[in-house]
Amino acid sequence: MLSPALGASPRRRSARTLLYLPAYNAAQTLERTLAGVTPGEVDEVLLVDDGSHDETLSVARRLGLHVIAHATNQGYGASQKTAYRAALRAGFDQVVMLHPDMQHDARLLPYLLGPVREGIYDIMLGSRIRTWAEALAGGMPLYKYVSNRVLTGVQNVATGQNFSEWHTGFRAYHRRVLEAVPFEQNSDDFAFDSEILLQAVTFGFRVGEIPVPVWYGPGSSSIRPAAAVRYGLATLAALGSCLLHRCGVHHHPRWRPVAPGTWGSDRPATEERFQKS
Repeated sequence: MLSPALGASPRRRSARTLLYLPAYNAAQTLERTLAGVTPGEVDEVLLVDDGSHDETLSVARRLGLHVIAHATNQGYGASQKTAYRAALRAGFDQVVMLHPDMQHDARLLPYLLGPVREGIYDIMLGSRIRTWAEALAGGMPLYKYVSNRVLTGVQNVATGQNFSEWHTGFRAYHRRVLEAVPFEQNSDDFAFDSEILLQAVTFGFRVGEIPVPVWYGPGSSSIRPAAAVRYGLATLAALGSCLLHRCGVHHHPRWRPVAPGTWGSDRPATEERFQKS
C-alpha cells in the first residue's frame, strides 16, 4: 500500500490517476515536493529515476513510491517514454507529470487535474509565466525567461495557439492523448515536451492552462545556457518539421496519430512495470 499521504482516495472513482515524477538527482527536494500533494488526490505515484548519483532512490524507497530506475542517464524525454508506457499498460486514465524539484507548487494539482477529469480539456498545463516580475522574483534565470518567451511566442504564432508557456514541467494528460500521439518518435532529451504538445495540437486535442507560482532554489533543476541553446534549436527544428508535414512538403511518422486500439502492439511483453522499491 502507498503511504497515507499519497494513497488512494477514500471515495471510489471509475477513473484512475497516476502522478509521475521524472527524477534526476532529486533527493534534496523530492520529499518536500510530495508534501504538497493533497492526500487522496491521486491513485498511485511513480518515480522514474534517470540514473541519479545522489540518494534519490533511497528517499523514494523510504516514501514507499513505485519506482522504475534507469541504470544510466537516458535523458528527460526517455524518462517520460518509460513513464507513459507503464501508465498505459497499467490502465491509468490520467497522468500528471510533476518535476520533483519544487519549481511547481504541488498544492495546485487538483486545479490542474480537474478539467481533465471532467472532460473539459485533454491536456492541462501549469504555466510559470503569469507575469515577468513573478517569474524573475521566483528565481527563474533571466536567460531562461527570455528564451521561454521567445520560443513560446514563435510556437504560438506557428500553431495558432495562445499558450502562456509551452515548456512547463507540470502537466496533466488524459489517456486518450497518450494513446494517440506517437511519443516513441520524440526526442529522448528536453525537446520531448514541445514535441508532444505539437503532436497534441496537430491532432486537435484541447489544451488548457492554469497559472502556477515558480520557485528556483537549492536543488531546482535548470539546464545550462549552452544546453538551453541546443534545446531551443531542437524545439525550432521540431516545429519546422511539423509545419512541413502539415503543408504536405515532407511527411514524418511522428506527426501522424497512432491508429485507435493499436498502442503497444509493437511493445514486448517485458516492458517496464510498477514495482515497490
